[in-house]
Amino acid sequence: MIKKLVCRFFPINTLVNRRVNLWAMVTRQFHGESGMTLIEVMIVIVILGLLATGIAVNVLPKREQAKVAKAVQDIAALENSFQMYSLDVGDYPSTEDGIQSLWRAPQPVPDNWRGPYIQKPNFTDPWGTEYVYVYPGNHEGYDYDLYSLGKDTQEGTDDDITSWIIEETQ
Repeated sequence: MIKKLVCRFFPINTLVNRRVNLWAMVTRQFHGESGMTLIEVMIVIVILGLLATGIAVNVLPKREQAKVAKAVQDIAALENSFQMYSLDVGDYPSTEDGIQSLWRAPQPVPDNWRGPYIQKPNFTDPWGTEYVYVYPGNHEGYDYDLYSLGKDTQEGTDDDITSWIIEETQ
């Protein structure tokens, strides 16, 4: 079938006015070759490896940046929920009641609790550890402390993501 198609589209060589069998030309060119050599396969593997390395170098740092951005957004959303809780109840939940009080009423139930104050009860950061909530907070100007321990899951390190602004002293 392919032979008929090839010959149908190019039946006559107009320069010398004779028929040209293109199928014979195509099959003659690849007659002795049945596959790729080892060198050709190795070159293809090296090229694929270089492409994979280039992609990995550009994509992996973006994943970490995305996790940090997600933690910042989660903390901002939790701060808004704590503000709504405080407006309804008149105070923030205790450290013992914690973030869970945004989803379930603490015991004893405060008089004006109108929760839940969040849509989903997901209180883990992108690295799989729980967000830390402390009330009253330890930082001046902030009612409570809300933070993620970050990638290293160690408190007090540079990768912690906090609800308060860390001021650097010079």
